[in-house]
Amino acid sequence: MPGHQSKRYAYAMRFFVFGLCMCAALFVDIPMPAADMKPVFPGENWERVKPEAVSISSARLEVLRSWLKTQKTTAMMIVVGGRDIFEYGDVTKATKIASARKSILAMMYGKYVNEGKIDLNKTVKELGLDDVQPFLPIEEQATLLQLLTARSGIYHPSGNSGLDAATPKRGSQAPGTFFQYNNWDFNAAGTAFEKLVGKNLYDVLETDLAKPLGMQDFDRSRQKKISTMPQSVHPEYAMYLSTRDMTRIGLLMLRKGEWNGKQLLPPGWAERITTLVTPDDQIRPLGAGGGLGLATMAQRWGYGMLWWVWDAPSWPGVVIGDYQGAFTAMGSNGQFITVLPAADAVVVHKVDIDTDETPDVSLGQYSVSLGIFLESYCGDCK
Repeated sequence: MPGHQSKRYAYAMRFFVFGLCMCAALFVDIPMPAADMKPVFPGENWERVKPEAVSISSARLEVLRSWLKTQKTTAMMIVVGGRDIFEYGDVTKATKIASARKSILAMMYGKYVNEGKIDLNKTVKELGLDDVQPFLPIEEQATLLQLLTARSGIYHPSGNSGLDAATPKRGSQAPGTFFQYNNWDFNAAGTAFEKLVGKNLYDVLETDLAKPLGMQDFDRSRQKKISTMPQSVHPEYAMYLSTRDMTRIGLLMLRKGEWNGKQLLPPGWAERITTLVTPDDQIRPLGAGGGLGLATMAQRWGYGMLWWVWDAPSWPGVVIGDYQGAFTAMGSNGQFITVLPAADAVVVHKVDIDTDETPDVSLGQYSVSLGIFLESYCGDCK
C-alpha cells in the first residue's frame, strides 16, 4: 500500500475504533463486582488482581494496551473496587500533572472550609488578591467560590498566553454570571488558600493527602511554583505526582473522601466539588471540556468546583449508564484522573510533558481508551 494511502487508512481506522468503542461504551451494561470483592484500599502497595476477578476480560484489555502504544501515553492505570487490574508504562514516575492540580486543590479546600478558616463568600478585595493591574470596581465583588467555579468575571492576564488570548474584555461580565476557563482564577485561588490557611500549599498537600493516602512516590522537594510575572503576582502551583499516586487521589474521591475507615475529606465535600455548576454547552473557551473535539458525542463534560463533571445529553428513552455520575481532573496534553462510579473504577492517564518535545493525547484520544476499557466488561468471564 502506498505511503499516503497507508496513512489515510490508519487515520480512518482510528476514527472507526473511536466511534465503535464510544458508541458501545455508551450503552454497555456493566455488571457490578462479585459480592465477595468488597471495596478495598491499598496499603504500602496496590493489590493486583486478574481483570476477570472483577468481570473484565484480559484479552480485551490487551486491545487497550495496543491502542496506547499508538499514542503519546507514558503511563496508565485502572483500578476497580480498589484493586489494580491494569498498568501501562512506568506508573511510578512523578511528572507534572498540569491542570489536574486544580482538582486536587479543590479537595484540599474542604477541611478548612469545614473548620471555618476559609469563607468561600469572601471577595477578592477582602482577601487581598490585588494584582499587577488593579481590580476594576465590578471585579472587586467576585468571591472565592466564583474563582473555584471559574465564574469570577475577572480577566486579568494569568501568564498562560493561550487562555489569556481567549478571555473576554475586562469588565464585560458580572461575577457569577459567565463561565470562562481562565488560569487567573485558579492561580489566585492557590494564593487565597495559603493566605487563609497560613501554610504553604505543598506542605498541606503532604500532610493532608500524600501521607494519609500512603502515596508511594511523593517528593515534597519536587513540588514547585512557577512564576507568572510580569503578568500576575499569582504563581502557578505546579504539582508533580506519579500515576499510581494520582490513582489514590481518584480512589479517595470515588469513596467520597473516606480512606480505610478515616474521613480525610469532610462529609459531603467530594460530592459538592463534583456537582455540576456549568453545563457543557456553556463551557468557554469552546472545546475546553471536549465540546468541539472528537468526543462531542460521547464525552460531554461540564464544570463543578475545579472538577470536570459528566453532563449527559438528554436523549429520550436512553440511559447512559457507564458515565453516570462520572467526574474527571484534566490537565493539558493528556493528564487525567477519571472517576467512574457506575463501574466502581478509577482511570488515570499520564503523558510526560517534560521530556517529549511534542507530547499530546487529546480528550478525544483518551476517550477511546475509556471506551475500550468500558467495553472490556464481560459478565461471566472465563
